[in-house]
Amino acid sequence: MADTVGYPPGAAFIDGAFVPMSEANISVLDWGFLRSDATYDVVHVWRNRFFRIDAHIDRFFDSMAGIRLECGYSREQVRAVLAECVRKSGLEAAFVEMICTRGMSPDFSRDPREAINRFIAFAVPFSWILRPEDREHGIHLAVSSIHRIPQDSVNPRVKNYHWLDLVMGLFEAFDRGAANVVLTDAAGHVVEGPGFNIFAVINGSANTPASGVLHGITRRTAIELLAEAGITTQARSLAVSELINADEVFITSTAGGVISVTRIDERPVADGNMGPVTRQLTDLYWQAHERPQWSLAIDDIPAPAL
Repeated sequence: MADTVGYPPGAAFIDGAFVPMSEANISVLDWGFLRSDATYDVVHVWRNRFFRIDAHIDRFFDSMAGIRLECGYSREQVRAVLAECVRKSGLEAAFVEMICTRGMSPDFSRDPREAINRFIAFAVPFSWILRPEDREHGIHLAVSSIHRIPQDSVNPRVKNYHWLDLVMGLFEAFDRGAANVVLTDAAGHVVEGPGFNIFAVINGSANTPASGVLHGITRRTAIELLAEAGITTQARSLAVSELINADEVFITSTAGGVISVTRIDERPVADGNMGPVTRQLTDLYWQAHERPQWSLAIDDIPAPAL
């Protein structure tokens, strides 16, 4: 039977070689597949420039250290591989992912210390949580009845593929007519959604969950840009009732930057429109893509010497 799976355009680096996305395959015995035993990070390219690539690579290396993985390449080599994936893909706007899996042991041992770790990278077209043409209308979130995996079980600051709680939450949101979902912790505090952090603007101050969440690079960027605009951010526990009754709510993600939340469950947020803080931050975020300290041209990164 012919293979009918469609692959996105793009390029990948796997097992030391660059290949088309359709040829980027791993063994079904890799623990990254069998056990979600892997970490990853995603940086985006916009108009042929990486945005905050060094922050993403630093977090990737911190995540690997957190779960005892080694990708076998230096930070500079990883940066060069990511840039080469983009060049070979021909994309001007891209999602660029770096992955390190546990791999597998040569004799199929169950001892993770014997596994040979595997590094993978790829570039595919940019992906949006909410399309730009829909940004003005914002997104409808549901608050899930499913709790996020406890942070003392799986560290959320290590970017991981343990997403079954998030995926089941998404199905619940879809069943309720929402477009996306945010989960809570066991104490009922808001934490995060699938690939995004969340903020509530209350009495002129932005508030975002302090614990149980990935410390997103876009989250960090939002906090820094808000501070520049004279708007304070508090990282603290955030009750569901505070989120629902906030003056504004927005989410932050590499997949689209700053996104207004205009409805939560069955209620509009405030008047159901994008609020002034969210609008200002959205503009600042895309303008920041021109900052030389945060933006790096693909052509300014040399080809990898591996």
